[in-house]
Amino acid sequence: MPSPPGHAARLVLVGRLALAVLLFTFAPTLVAGAEARTPTPASTASWTAQPAVSGSGTGGGRPYFYLEGPPGTVLQDRLSVTNPGTAPVTVRLRGADAYNAEDGGFAVREGKGSTGTGAWLRTAAAEVTVPARTRAEVPFSVTVPTGATPGDHPGALVVRSGDRSVGVRIQLRVGGPTLGALTVEDVTVSGRTIHYTLVNRGNTVLAPRIAVGADGVFGRRLLWREARALPVELLPGQRVRLGEPWRGAPALDSVTVRLRVTAAGGAHGEATARAVFVPWVPMTGGALLLLAAVAAYAYRRRRARIRPPDDGDGGSSSPGQSPADQQHSESRHVVRAGAES
Repeated sequence: MPSPPGHAARLVLVGRLALAVLLFTFAPTLVAGAEARTPTPASTASWTAQPAVSGSGTGGGRPYFYLEGPPGTVLQDRLSVTNPGTAPVTVRLRGADAYNAEDGGFAVREGKGSTGTGAWLRTAAAEVTVPARTRAEVPFSVTVPTGATPGDHPGALVVRSGDRSVGVRIQLRVGGPTLGALTVEDVTVSGRTIHYTLVNRGNTVLAPRIAVGADGVFGRRLLWREARALPVELLPGQRVRLGEPWRGAPALDSVTVRLRVTAAGGAHGEATARAVFVPWVPMTGGALLLLAAVAAYAYRRRRARIRPPDDGDGGSSSPGQSPADQQHSESRHVVRAGAES
């Protein structure tokens, strides 16, 4: 028997609802599948720059370039730039002089301020594009001027791409006599730190070692540290300001601090400084208490001087009459009383 029209309409409505539910249920799965098939972006793995194995040095894995020759020679080597990513990388190359930063670290000069190794260096190309998953080797040369001074001329080959910059160190030594000279200057004591300045007055890179001692006012040894290496490579003509922590410094004493710095090649320097340790907080508190006591004593003395005299009966002088006039009046009254009797 055929279904009534109302029953058929209800079946159609139920079917549409079921289809809508199925579409809603499987829609996230379909979208997720589409996103999963989207190609992944190119890799952004960092590129690296280092001395090439095929350079003029011996062996591989060199941490920096080492070049040596007399004035007037041309020295050559190769830089290796590796791109492990999936997209090409373009790098720019330039030479730069090196110097010591304020904390003693190795730094290179920006711009065109180089006058040493950075100015003598030339690369085969100023800009190189390295394909994906490829290593490129870039030749470069350093032309030592005929008037170059003997000794070490540290520099770097700077490689830049975008906002990232890498400096590959160059240790250049020009042939001739070398001199290791070192001084210690401006020794001061501030709080629990001994500050001092090291100056390289020679023409070679120095790796200094420092020994520290301190004696009290009666010759009692307060500090002694054996010589140890400092985490600094002091470049020729450079100065750095360093600090030596002293957590066990005395609270109250007059101290003589002694520093001795040495380096290879016979370089050495010594310096002394005097410092007075005073516990300022307790002394300031004691001084304030003393001032308060003196002020209270002075106040009491002043009150005692201006207090009116007592007449013995708790009375006071008559208004407008001073204590001396009152005493004189009382003495005259006694004399008259005696005469009348």
